[in-house]
Amino acid sequence: MTAYEEDYRRTVKHVPASGFLDGTSIELIRRARRPHPPRQVLFDFDGTLSLIREGWQEVMIPMMVEVLAATGTGETPEGLHRLADDFVTKLTGKQTIYQMIQLSEEVAARGGKPLDPLEYKKIYHDRLMERIRHRRDALRSGEVLPRDMLVPYSCEMLQALRERGVSLYLASGTDRKYVLEEARLLGLEEWFGPHIYGAIEDYRNYSKAMVIERILRENSVDGKTLVGFGDGYVEIQNVKEAGGVAVAVASNERARDGTVNQWKRDRLIGIGADVVIPDYGDFRALLAYLWGESPQQAGRQPPEPGALTRE
Repeated sequence: MTAYEEDYRRTVKHVPASGFLDGTSIELIRRARRPHPPRQVLFDFDGTLSLIREGWQEVMIPMMVEVLAATGTGETPEGLHRLADDFVTKLTGKQTIYQMIQLSEEVAARGGKPLDPLEYKKIYHDRLMERIRHRRDALRSGEVLPRDMLVPYSCEMLQALRERGVSLYLASGTDRKYVLEEARLLGLEEWFGPHIYGAIEDYRNYSKAMVIERILRENSVDGKTLVGFGDGYVEIQNVKEAGGVAVAVASNERARDGTVNQWKRDRLIGIGADVVIPDYGDFRALLAYLWGESPQQAGRQPPEPGALTRE
């Protein structure tokens, strides 16, 4: 299993009108295959459960503009911002190091002498930690409750999954040591225990695809028993490639108001998501659907798997 994470490429060109589970915000893009009930459930971390790092782009992009401007390029700050925003957006969902590799390449293309991508990653992360320090401190002190820094109804969803007897896994593109720390601050260890995975310095030896392969191998099961939740394209793509059901969490991280982030929705449908949700407010109906317990649906019946037109 390769650790390389592909760039985003839309594989679903034409998406027919979707349907919603009756009385819910659960959008069904295509009918989920359920030859067996789910046994393993994988979650992404940032944006799918945790909101501690909400707004990270507002740190990364200005930092990149600063680095690129230092090359002496004649490009305007506005032009550099558009450039950085474009490739940061394109690579969102992959490990952070890939964005820093691209930054190094952009510096070299302008005649500059780039730092090692790991150095750029450290600069970015130091600035990000300064931005979110108050959130982490507020969680430690109890001033802010974990549920205030989670996608709404995350805890209720995880508890309901545990009651159904599934194994829960968490895989993130954020460095593992920070994922472990922030998962602890949010009380998520209760549900995931030792099954928390994050990026390592040798990024070639870690990927979400490798985590999925390990889950299936260690449990001696195939991907048909896997369900994955994520707001990034990498985990959606990897779950689909393994044969599982992919639930796109198109979370509005700043508002936390149950509305769908349309950019996430379109991006994740474009890579093959089966279901789209804004948060976990309708977790009971969603789990009933995934377990095949709720056949009644409002709106148009979603198409069968494979009915979408692909490139």
